[in-house]
Amino acid sequence: MKKLSKTTSIAQKTVFAAFKILQKAGGEMRGKEVIQEIRDSIEFNSYESHRYEKTGYVRWESILHFYTIDCMKAGFLRKQKGIWYLTDEGEEAIKLGPEKLLITVTNKYKEWDAQNKRNKEEEENDDDLGIETAEDKTQKQTALIDQYEASALDGLRDFLIEKNPYEFQDIVAILLKAMGYHISHISPKGRDGGIDIIAYTDPLGVKPPRIIVQVKHRPESNISSDDIQRLAGTMKRSTDVGIFATSGGFSSYAVNEARSTDKHIELIDFDKFIDLWQEYYPKMTDEEKNKLPLHPIYFLGSNE
Repeated sequence: MKKLSKTTSIAQKTVFAAFKILQKAGGEMRGKEVIQEIRDSIEFNSYESHRYEKTGYVRWESILHFYTIDCMKAGFLRKQKGIWYLTDEGEEAIKLGPEKLLITVTNKYKEWDAQNKRNKEEEENDDDLGIETAEDKTQKQTALIDQYEASALDGLRDFLIEKNPYEFQDIVAILLKAMGYHISHISPKGRDGGIDIIAYTDPLGVKPPRIIVQVKHRPESNISSDDIQRLAGTMKRSTDVGIFATSGGFSSYAVNEARSTDKHIELIDFDKFIDLWQEYYPKMTDEEKNKLPLHPIYFLGSNE
């Protein structure tokens, strides 16, 4: 029997652990939380825990990210905005066990990447990700960018978590202003009657629609359908448009409620908020930008 390389051994146990954690969580979880659960549940030796000087990433984490690219090409895993999703095929693949699971995703990646066949036996290479051969450059680059993007999203999320509800409310108002809306009211501290921000499409507010905005700073939870119903109850004019903005997410019931109600309600969760903030960031003043400062960095991509 061929002896496993250190890289393959790390990949087997971390990929399998990630799948099991996602399965237990109902199929989806923030990548950052998956990594933390693996860190808490598996004891890594000094080689596996080595931190690369060039990237600052830990060896086993980098190897895991590298092989999640195989998992995605195999159709077992999806990633979006820092969230990892285990597909039905991925859940079924858990039955294969750590060794056969990794072999399967690697083979499926080879099929997908026919022009870049990797038939050579694995050779240990101790630089950067600890993964061999020039043929893996594209996948290595993809894995590193995936880590950088995940770190960036986690940083933005952590920054917002530290804000209090009124600070987040002000940040939402800044975003709406940058999008071209005219803010006529921002609720002060205290009871707001379900209305946090009122905005219009013109400076005087004489043209419909009136935009009713409800803001909830709940980064660790989902907005319920009851919250959506309460927003709908504040929309008294037939031309009113409602916007519900949250630093967290929306339950499936909340999404369905917003779609099925006879009122026009748009939902902004954390991911959509970040997308909009990035898009309209250039239109903000320096003072407004400092409420959630960004620094764009460009990496070499791939043609995939």
